[in-house]
Amino acid sequence: MPLVCLTDFQAHAWEHLSKSTWDFIEGGADDCCTRDENMAAFKKIRLRPRYLRDVSKVDTRTTIQGAEISAPICIAPTGFHRLAWPDGEMSTARAAQAASVCYITSTYASCSLEDIVAAAPRGLRWFQLYVHPNRQINKQLIQKVESLGFKALVITVDVPKVGNRRHDITNQVNLMQNLWLKDLGSPETGNSMPYFQMSPIDPSICWEDLSWFQSMTRLPIILKGILTKEDAELAVKHNVHGIIVSNHGGRQLDEVPASIDALTEVVAAVKGKVEVYLDGGIRTGNDVLKALALGAKCVFVGRPILWGLACKGEHGVKEVLDILKNEFHTSMTLTGCRSVAEINQDLIQFSRL
Repeated sequence: MPLVCLTDFQAHAWEHLSKSTWDFIEGGADDCCTRDENMAAFKKIRLRPRYLRDVSKVDTRTTIQGAEISAPICIAPTGFHRLAWPDGEMSTARAAQAASVCYITSTYASCSLEDIVAAAPRGLRWFQLYVHPNRQINKQLIQKVESLGFKALVITVDVPKVGNRRHDITNQVNLMQNLWLKDLGSPETGNSMPYFQMSPIDPSICWEDLSWFQSMTRLPIILKGILTKEDAELAVKHNVHGIIVSNHGGRQLDEVPASIDALTEVVAAVKGKVEVYLDGGIRTGNDVLKALALGAKCVFVGRPILWGLACKGEHGVKEVLDILKNEFHTSMTLTGCRSVAEINQDLIQFSRL
């Protein structure tokens, strides 16, 4: 039976993965309210289609940070892809390259950055950084990703402490003990360190530290995890190049707004000065259209990429992306949008249900 939507891949992945791996991928923080609300919030938005427009040609292409992508649907940073498929992030990178979309590679990738780049040398890649307490390690990583051709640095800001993920605690998760982070070696020895021996993410990072990162690289800096207008305004003040509105897939602080609900105030706060993106809860082409109508330049997809990877490796990831792209093309056509530039807030209304 063909897999025709993202929830088909979800069901198929559930059958293929161990319980502890499935719980690790799917789990949220505490009661998982935010994880579930990320998807439910999209269903409270209705579309207002416009008809009798010539939609014989519909163009889904757009740009992010000046680079063209085939559709505003890209791959969010998630770690440890080898838990889902033997080739891990190398397969993900190949699929992203084939789909002509951006892939944000995680600090916690289970393949080396060199192998990921070699697997998809023409792909558009950004790098997501969890800030390490050792500044020299951060510098080492930033210089490496820049030399390898990554086009942006995405700093995740919503993890001063890992969220309370009950499933992982219950399962006594030790999934990462055999996965080595080859890009987090000691600057002195060059040795890799296993995940379970890694130092915690630096909880002391604050706005004033952004200037140090900016001094380290010519790459545009994007902040991932912004949910409020106040932080969006500070991001602009500190000269970042983009914001990813995100609640970490509901895996960090529970009972914060769904990403799509936080998007409007962030977009309003930046006043067009930086590009705003969104992750969290994207499951259909309609979801993509709604996010763009509310001001997102692009969306990033997390868990569904891992579902595709678990099912069919590179080909599964490509199928997930193709399904979303085809659904988005249909959504554009049926609402009368011939280009991404024509998508605006007039296309949506909020349900009273």
